[in-house]
Amino acid sequence: MPYAGLKKRLDGGDIVILDGATGTELQRRGIAMDPSAWCGVASLANQAVLTQIHSDYIAAGAEVVTANTFASSRVVLQQAGYGDKVAEINRAAVEAALRARDAADHDVVVAGSLSHMVYLASDQVPKAAEMPSEAEVAESFRELAGILKDAGAELLLLEMMYHPTRTPMALAAALATGLPVWFGLSARPGADGRLLSYYSEADIALTTILDMIPARGVDAVGCMHSGAEITGAALAQIRKRFRGPLMAYPDSGYFEMPQWHFHDVITPARLERFYADWMEEGAQIIGGCCGLTVEHIRAAVSARDHYQDAL
Repeated sequence: MPYAGLKKRLDGGDIVILDGATGTELQRRGIAMDPSAWCGVASLANQAVLTQIHSDYIAAGAEVVTANTFASSRVVLQQAGYGDKVAEINRAAVEAALRARDAADHDVVVAGSLSHMVYLASDQVPKAAEMPSEAEVAESFRELAGILKDAGAELLLLEMMYHPTRTPMALAAALATGLPVWFGLSARPGADGRLLSYYSEADIALTTILDMIPARGVDAVGCMHSGAEITGAALAQIRKRFRGPLMAYPDSGYFEMPQWHFHDVITPARLERFYADWMEEGAQIIGGCCGLTVEHIRAAVSARDHYQDAL
């Protein structure tokens, strides 16, 4: 469905189903992850698998599918030796999602994922002299946002917004395209119980990231790639500053570059109970992030149906 139709539904109070993980689902289905760019490179040689993942989420009830572009900006891909294939890789990712959308039996919007990742290998943090400049980072985000728009993405989904300086860069890049923008922030609990930005180098209050969201230009804001146990508290903080549709799509398991470890992944039944709580708290867009699967999206659909039947 054209994004305008989706937006009209959200404005009317409908619940929209987002897809689940893409990068970790590629890994789960046997696709090798790159030691420097995680899932970013995978779009190039795994079109059939990627399209099938999107199709499986659509069959489960997803109404928005997210292209595999979270880790495919130039500043990430060049570390893996693919700096000359930025456009090719990202076009391939969007095209895989578009093929699944075109074969769907219900209306689906294709979102392009835009993160502010600069490096992904937590045990190989580049030295300061090797880090790209802020200007290079900002240009990398602008380039990716433009490629996603030109490739056919109808929506830009800002994912894992938590960095105090890179978040505004990613936001500016997305807004400059003129496409609709959804803002997904990531949170973690502090030692004293406060809710913090996911940023690990210092304790930054989550409100610091929320204050970066403009009064106009962002259609939805939510908590993603965060534990289900803290998502509700994050939604409560978001609601104090943003009156539009809220999103909730947690992760489960943990990451050690370049692999996701599917340990203690939340069960679909338990996640369905969280979805019910989040919808009561105002969430209108529900789905899953890293570690979550098609079964979890079926749980989201079940939770949505029960919630709407009870109205």
